[in-house]
Amino acid sequence: MTQNLPNEGNGTLERHVVLVSPEIHWNTGNIGRTCVATGSYLHLIKPLGFSLDSKHVKRAGLDYWQHVKLQVWDDFECLHSTLAPRPQEVAVFSKTGAKPFWTIPPASRLFLVFGSETWGLPENILSRYADATYHIPITHDIRSLNLSTAVGIALYESLRLAHSFHGWNMS
Repeated sequence: MTQNLPNEGNGTLERHVVLVSPEIHWNTGNIGRTCVATGSYLHLIKPLGFSLDSKHVKRAGLDYWQHVKLQVWDDFECLHSTLAPRPQEVAVFSKTGAKPFWTIPPASRLFLVFGSETWGLPENILSRYADATYHIPITHDIRSLNLSTAVGIALYESLRLAHSFHGWNMS
């Protein structure tokens, strides 16, 4: 059964997935597909570890890539100054984040920020949002989750929390 999510069309919910220096094209393609499925925006912060013209990115996004609401930024400051997220509208994800992901704010507008697959987020972003750092708990048997898996978990949890808090009907 298909569930329809409120999105920008009716002004009730806005999600922005921000990838800072993503390195692996198929992760970005998969994340783009998830963004299309949820009506979310995808923001890529340079440098990118691949070309957006890459057939691999498009293959991972399948035939949905042209529907991705994509914006590429030269740096995080450009995104921040242009879109001006308020502090309560930002959730920064790191394996060392202070709070578990299920405590992210149920904001109507939310920026979910993730770092590169190899290096994570730069210290300036982590320190800027020290009170808004979140982690997804994992066992000690692995180093980290795949980036596209982590984005999917966080994005859908943010939608669940917003729907519960604001009383939106997900059917």
